[in-house]
Amino acid sequence: MEGFCQLVVVTLLIIAGILPSCLSQTTQRFEFNVEWKKVTRLCHTKPLLTVNGEYPGPTIGVHEGDHVEIKVTNRIAQNTTIHWHGIRQLRTGWADGPSYITQCPIGGGKSYTYKFTVINQRGTLWWHAHYSWQRASVYGAFIIQPRMPYPFSAPIQDDFPIIFGEWWNGDVDSVESEMMKYGGGPAISNAYTINGLPGPFYPCSNKDTFVKSVEHGKTYMLRIINAALNDELFFAVVNHTLTVVEIDAVYTKPFKTKAIMIAPGQTTNVLLTANQVPDSSGMFLMAAWTYLTSIFPFNNSTTAGFLQYKNPRSSADRKTKHPKKVTTFDPVMYNLPHMEDTKYYTKFSDNLRSLASPQYPCNVPKTIHKRVVTVISLNLQDCPTNKTCKGYANKRFYASMNNQSFVPPSSSILESHYKKLRTTQFSTDFPEKPRKPFDYTGVDPLTENMNTEFGTKILQVPYGTNLEIVLQGTSFLNVENHPIHVHGHNFFIVGKGFGNFNVSKDPAKYNLVDPPERNTVAVPSGGWATIRFKADNPGVWFIHCHLEEHTSWGLASGFIVKNGDGPSQCLLPPPKDLPSC
Repeated sequence: MEGFCQLVVVTLLIIAGILPSCLSQTTQRFEFNVEWKKVTRLCHTKPLLTVNGEYPGPTIGVHEGDHVEIKVTNRIAQNTTIHWHGIRQLRTGWADGPSYITQCPIGGGKSYTYKFTVINQRGTLWWHAHYSWQRASVYGAFIIQPRMPYPFSAPIQDDFPIIFGEWWNGDVDSVESEMMKYGGGPAISNAYTINGLPGPFYPCSNKDTFVKSVEHGKTYMLRIINAALNDELFFAVVNHTLTVVEIDAVYTKPFKTKAIMIAPGQTTNVLLTANQVPDSSGMFLMAAWTYLTSIFPFNNSTTAGFLQYKNPRSSADRKTKHPKKVTTFDPVMYNLPHMEDTKYYTKFSDNLRSLASPQYPCNVPKTIHKRVVTVISLNLQDCPTNKTCKGYANKRFYASMNNQSFVPPSSSILESHYKKLRTTQFSTDFPEKPRKPFDYTGVDPLTENMNTEFGTKILQVPYGTNLEIVLQGTSFLNVENHPIHVHGHNFFIVGKGFGNFNVSKDPAKYNLVDPPERNTVAVPSGGWATIRFKADNPGVWFIHCHLEEHTSWGLASGFIVKNGDGPSQCLLPPPKDLPSC
């Protein structure tokens, strides 16, 4: 019955003109086994949580319009879930994945099959664990091939993922538990990685370097994904220009840049033409390092890989070799902005625009039904009696949205909502504006800090609501760039700026013509960003900072979209194998 309902949805969308009629009803099936595997990096060997023994995990490859079924079997003692990051999950919120939001976790030795249809989406997304800090190693690319030709003319020789991650020599579970026990910041990672490999700037890692072979004169698409837990990153390729053509699986107006900034949760597709003259090694370095907006300790290292040019004077490939260990690093030489170059990031961000063509329209809501202003901040909380706290001044760190620090419930919010269960586990009274207005970005970062309240408060809106959310950063403890991810919906970034959002002036400067469309927005450090979208996907949807430490501290909330009129506007029934708590 469930498969029939999804078929009906696709058929209705074809009739409505939302999907092209040429889409097939192909079902793509995959099997994921969550399991431990011993992995060595930086001369440290440890059990690492993986999918199918792969690090990163396997790439999911489908076509626009495909129905997807992924059976996830949990072969570890801990709970787990998988989130298909950026997939809209139209009416299939049961397959979204965040633990205790849309499902109870998959227990040890148990399985759950995620079923959904990829509707009107194409490009690069990704998947990752959504339980505790498991996404430190449980992640992979989710690539949706388009049914129509690319809207840019450059012929592409090949495409490949570039997935950034973080590696800890120690146990990541211990990093998280230590942070939560004592209220301090987490131990920083020992390395960044490209496709699971640290690269030549780290000890014992010369052979653990990603190398991609390219042909001179050919154009390649790099599918760049930031799966790092706690850091925004700059990325560049020596002597090469990158052309941005897609963000978060949405085509953009192409523009050229020497480097990109990509926040955790975001994806960016760029075109690169191998048009440089290589030296005798045939190699050009590609590197990523931190975009720094925080005063807290951070990983200041650099991950790198290489483009390996084939011999331009011969059809035979130049033999791939690992480079000698690199001992010096000059960011200017490698096209990378300096770590604190907010000016560069701002210019890069301002260049992002939706394609806004007849074939790929920019359907930004021109009017709104509801505006929510939410302050996103770090907080200090008094240390419990007889406890040791390592945050600041014997206090502990938390984080909040409108001074509400999110506490995950012990059961699924979606299941409670669908079954109309009376529960005290959550409420729908999330405050739609700050408790009291003040100078959010100009206050003394310590003396004006407010304690946070703990609970599980979310919004609830009718189906079809044109929703505007103003995400206001603060200077509490630290001004910082926050990547905020919205589940179940793409949104348009209609405005952003530094300082405090001014409701009487700033909306007049919104871009309602071709704003970038994303699922994760990097809210400017010490500033604000406004997003708009139509809440047209019934279900329960998580909103959270994609810096894992901030989500653990409570920088999260969510919203319920109620059912609309008729079957096509209602959440499908839960699958029979839905895990129970």
